[in-house]
Amino acid sequence: MDVVIVESPAKAKTINKYLGKDYKVLASFGHVRDLPAKDGSVRPDEDFAMSWSVDSPSAKRLNDIVKAVKDADGVILATDPDREGEAISWHVLEVLRQKRALKDKKVSRVAFNAITRNAVLEAMKAPREIDASLVDAYLARRALDYLVGFTLSPVLWRKLPGARSAGRVQSVALRLVCDREGEIERFIREEYWQIVALLDTPRGDTFEARLTELEGRKLQKLDIKNQEEASRIKTLLEGASYRVLSVEAKPTRRNPAPPFTTSTLQQAASSRLGFSAARTMQISQRLYEGVDIGGETAGLITYMRTDGVQMAPEAVEQARSAVVHTFGERYLPAKPRHYSTKARNAQEAHEAIRPTDFTRTPDQMRKYLDADQARLYEMIWKRSIASQMEAAQIERTTVEIDAADGKARLRAVGSVVRFDGFLAAYAEVKDEDSQDEEDRSLPVMSPSETLTRKSINATQHTTEPPPRYSEATLIKKLEELGIGRPSTYTAILKTLVDRDYVTIDKRRLVPQPKGRVVTAFLENFFQRYVEYDFTADLEEKLDEISDGKLAWKQVLRDFWSDFSRAVEDIKELRVTDVLEALNEELAPLLFPPREDGTDPRICPKCGSGRLSLKMGRYGAFVGCSNYPECGYTRQLGENGETGEAYAVDGTKVLGNDPLSGDEITLRSGRFGPYVQRGEGKEAKRAGLPKGWTPESIDLERALALLSLPRDVGKHPETGKMISAGIGRYGPFLLHDGAYANIESVEDVFSIGLNRAVTIIAEKQAKGPRGRAKPAALKELGEHPDGGVITVRDGRYGPYVNVGKVNATIPKEKDPMSLTREEALELIAAKAGKTGKKPARRAKTGS
Repeated sequence: MDVVIVESPAKAKTINKYLGKDYKVLASFGHVRDLPAKDGSVRPDEDFAMSWSVDSPSAKRLNDIVKAVKDADGVILATDPDREGEAISWHVLEVLRQKRALKDKKVSRVAFNAITRNAVLEAMKAPREIDASLVDAYLARRALDYLVGFTLSPVLWRKLPGARSAGRVQSVALRLVCDREGEIERFIREEYWQIVALLDTPRGDTFEARLTELEGRKLQKLDIKNQEEASRIKTLLEGASYRVLSVEAKPTRRNPAPPFTTSTLQQAASSRLGFSAARTMQISQRLYEGVDIGGETAGLITYMRTDGVQMAPEAVEQARSAVVHTFGERYLPAKPRHYSTKARNAQEAHEAIRPTDFTRTPDQMRKYLDADQARLYEMIWKRSIASQMEAAQIERTTVEIDAADGKARLRAVGSVVRFDGFLAAYAEVKDEDSQDEEDRSLPVMSPSETLTRKSINATQHTTEPPPRYSEATLIKKLEELGIGRPSTYTAILKTLVDRDYVTIDKRRLVPQPKGRVVTAFLENFFQRYVEYDFTADLEEKLDEISDGKLAWKQVLRDFWSDFSRAVEDIKELRVTDVLEALNEELAPLLFPPREDGTDPRICPKCGSGRLSLKMGRYGAFVGCSNYPECGYTRQLGENGETGEAYAVDGTKVLGNDPLSGDEITLRSGRFGPYVQRGEGKEAKRAGLPKGWTPESIDLERALALLSLPRDVGKHPETGKMISAGIGRYGPFLLHDGAYANIESVEDVFSIGLNRAVTIIAEKQAKGPRGRAKPAALKELGEHPDGGVITVRDGRYGPYVNVGKVNATIPKEKDPMSLTREEALELIAAKAGKTGKKPARRAKTGS
């Protein structure tokens, strides 16, 4: 018997069915070792020696693997088919060697690009050795990330209190977001007017035409600058006659896009489905690992972390057959289409993301998938099949129109699809930042025809600043620059949000003051290491390591030599020098213009002090140079004149509690702004709910927050108290240990007993009566032993649940970003302690 080691338990279960009784398939649950988060894990002075640690859940699983391998004939390492997968195989092999479990056993490496019976069996026929170059590239990447993070972050903590961390790729991504914000702040809006005529053809068909020339001068977008000029032109056109000068129709062809890569899938899922990058990867992971299809578990898509755009020859043939079957012969091009990526540094060893079987149409699969899985699968299927279809044939028509006897000229543009081609399967959604008008068709017209004016519309517009990045457009930009890789995009975004460097508002990334201060610091004192080209060149060197063209330790030596010297130089800088540099760099954020036109750096309280960036216990704020005589301060980004109540440590006094007399303050903490009553360990604190800003908090609102949870009244049936409060996941009612969500935060302070009883009754009607299990915040899929894994918010904090097992989620983990693999680790650790089975299976006859 051979032991096969894969990453996920769901995959292990499926693959074991395919391979049969001669194999035992075990899961590593992802990475089994990592660099400890402490000094000395990578030691440059010892030629970059690295120390690896194993946490408790991983140690248990490794012991199970070691035990199985000792009794086996051979070991087959079958982790994911990418760099991370290669690294996990290497880690497992290293542990097996250390535990002396291998002896003379044969060890081989196989990779499954798809979890289907045929793909797995074919892969087993082509074993190989671990790719040493890929492992070297992984080691170099981990060492670089560790050295940057653990060397630069302490410098940040000393020079910028309140800053959390810096990272090799994370900081460059943050710079992109902050640079865009700077562009938006510097942008000066300009007014312009557009003139559009609504005209009728002799046959009564109405269409629009835009003014393009006036009195022999071609008009540019901003040429009509004010209402007076627009009104003059409108008057001229209202008295004019109109005649068609020319009608030009040009046929064009539009070719389909290639199948999805990781980044294009994330972008399309964001634009079309509204999914975050993390949500897209979570769903695609499930589709890859396999779902139950009528009693058989099979993967529906190929591996989802890839930047390749080609499909395997057999997949191309299957796609072409599906084209004929679904759309007909005229939609099939004479030859298969071939694609190459335009992304910098792309690794095209793997296929694009495609269905494993094109005969499994979205309509057929819908009954086996949940709603989001079905939508993502449909998008992948359609994009893949469209990539092998005929081009769309489009006729673009331009009509030139004379007005006012040659004094003005207008233009109407439209397009007509003559043959839809690939558009019959998959139409591209225009870039979410595109400002193009939607194409429209035009009525039939001929030169010299007279047109009838219906109306002339003059509309005011202003130029718009560049839009903030969304997750999708930031990933697209990172890919264009050659920064990051398919497996890292989601983690980069998560880190920026977790560090409070950016927030997501209406699907846009908004840099927070903390993030902007960190970026400004790095740009001023570590400029080279947040340059886009430098980071991309380093990625290229990692790619060359994976190709066997560069020695990984030499790349580390070259990097560390310059980087460590730069860090030593910055250590000598005084904090005052740092702050003065940031005052200049962040002037629009720190010192916004005032309505009265006075110098924004002059203190509005004392009138003589100069405002400057200062550092407090909870991070940066703006304060007066005349401290302590003048105590004026304000939080970053605030533009009001209300800073005088803030103390220099960033605390704002709101007043006193009328009952206790304790001082009520607004403060900034590690997890955001909060209000506090009193001082010391006994002080009561309450965080600001989502949607509440520090500027909106006064004494009344602070007292309301500090009064929570509030008793609403006793339930008329049970006699037990109903209370209302605000938890980590929003406002709620609590009755007899069961929670029920409230729609609005404001309702927490005003909801009455009758409404509360109704909400609780509605909640109970949806599930079992009695002591209800807290509602699932999200589902993470099935546990290999049965049962659905869910994330819930319990009385003592968030936890994961499957069957009878509840496992607490550590405080440092964001419950809503918890992955299935992380949940499985927590469940395995808890089940091991209690001896409980994660879920009970139904008994079957023997």
